[in-house]
Amino acid sequence: MGIVPLAKALELAQEYDLDLVEVAANARPPVCKLMDYGKFKYESAMKAREARKNQAHTVIKEMKLRPKIDPHDYDTKKGHVVRFLKQGDKVKITIMFRGREQSRPELGYRLLQRLAEDVADLGFVESNPKQDGRNMIMVLGPHKKKTEAMAEARQAQEARKAEAKANPGKSQNAADAEDSVEASAEA
Repeated sequence: MGIVPLAKALELAQEYDLDLVEVAANARPPVCKLMDYGKFKYESAMKAREARKNQAHTVIKEMKLRPKIDPHDYDTKKGHVVRFLKQGDKVKITIMFRGREQSRPELGYRLLQRLAEDVADLGFVESNPKQDGRNMIMVLGPHKKKTEAMAEARQAQEARKAEAKANPGKSQNAADAEDSVEASAEA
């Protein structure tokens, strides 16, 4: 439109039933726009909300172990660590030493190294094992960023919803049971 006097700009805004909004006050001359200000504020609020929704804050989950841990308990704890890393969270693993165990820190070190090797495909050692009083601490970080993990989880959930719509009245467990019955019938 070019440079227009203020009175004419206000007249144009009233004529088109729009608002005269100052975009750049510090410019010479000041830059203004004709727009529906309510709609503009709503759209900018929606953009900000969407940006906040896609934002991810990193959480540090903690897993506590003992040097003398049974294999099944180790597998359970490892499963939790795997789940946390898949979700894109960091994991702080703490080995708690009690009594005579404190004189054998190499047991804790070996346990932490074993855990790091077991989850190497999902995460990496962010801080190496170090003794801190009665505890030995190691931090694992995920290979995937939190936002990527959230996007994958969202896609998986949408795929499950689409599957549920395609097969109404059939739960996922019923479909799995039906598949296994068919497989045993063929054998």
